Amino acid sequence: MTNPTKPHAPLLPHHKLIAYGVAVELLLAVKAANIRDAKLRDEAVRAAKGTCLNCAEGAGRASRADKARVFAIARGEAASAVAAVEIAAHAGDTAPEHAERCVLLGHRLVALLTGLIR
Repeated sequence: MTNPTKPHAPLLPHHKLIAYGVAVELLLAVKAANIRDAKLRDEAVRAAKGTCLNCAEGAGRASRADKARVFAIARGEAASAVAAVEIAAHAGDTAPEHAERCVLLGHRLVALLTGLIR
């Protein structure tokens, strides 16, 4: 993956991390869900953004313990983002297919982050 802001720029640690790419996909899926409930939409988007940020932070950490701690936070944020979209679907505030997409991405991301935590 190249740096999206500068195609020929050197890669930062998070650009090499598959989990970061999946976290960005999750963020885009959460935004695409267009959750009608403003508070739930805000919660979902904040959690998805937090997932991306914590993946990047974890990739940049030096010690194994620091990495594990931050990746664990990212995993929790990912679960929260997915749950918010699922709740929105249950409440009729987004289409079920949006929740299904987020669940699939969330499952993959949690698995990747779990591997990075161990």
